[in-house]
Amino acid sequence: MTRYLVAQLDEIEPVPCPCGSAQRGFAVPDNTMASVHVTEISADAKTHYHKRLTEIYVVLEGTGHLELDGQRIPLRPMTAVIIRPGCRHRAVGRLRVLNTVIPPFDPADEWFD
Repeated sequence: MTRYLVAQLDEIEPVPCPCGSAQRGFAVPDNTMASVHVTEISADAKTHYHKRLTEIYVVLEGTGHLELDGQRIPLRPMTAVIIRPGCRHRAVGRLRVLNTVIPPFDPADEWFD
């Protein structure tokens, strides 16, 4: 067994998510550490939260804001934000985000009010 994984993010098929669409790297059964996603934020991003997952957003392109527990945080390229479990969040604007998820993303841990 190798002690590393490689993901070619631009070759991963995007999947729908509450924020728009995501290309999810390292989403494999034997990975228990983290996953990384390139996420395209759409205009209809839905407010959601996670009970177990921590997310780290790094804005690659675009401007807008994050709504975090009712507060608006401005976003521009190279802004980084940690979103802890339980924080209700959604991104607003035309954005491309690198999202690191710890532990790896689990679709069963997406919650909506």
